[in-house]
Amino acid sequence: MATESQDGLSDHLRGVTVTTLACLAGVIAALVSARFVGTGVEDAASRQSLLIVGALTAAQFPILRVTGIDVSEFGAKDYLYVVFMTFTLWFVTFGIILTEGVSI
Repeated sequence: MATESQDGLSDHLRGVTVTTLACLAGVIAALVSARFVGTGVEDAASRQSLLIVGALTAAQFPILRVTGIDVSEFGAKDYLYVVFMTFTLWFVTFGIILTEGVSI
């Protein structure tokens, strides 16, 4: 039987929700970066795209609260996981967009 955390969600459902949101936020950050920063060679070095990733990373925690996940239980490992997953998905997706020269 699955164990439940204090917020009533099973540990598995909590983990899947956090992972899915972090991955989607990374992909959305890449699309927003491509749209507002650009996809040219000079745009690849822009720091504005990192601000977009940071903003979407920070926006995840209120969204997690709304979905019923108690983020007050998060430790350093949980925060690092969310940041790592968001950044990694952004990096891969934005890299593919830049390499292919897709304009959004």
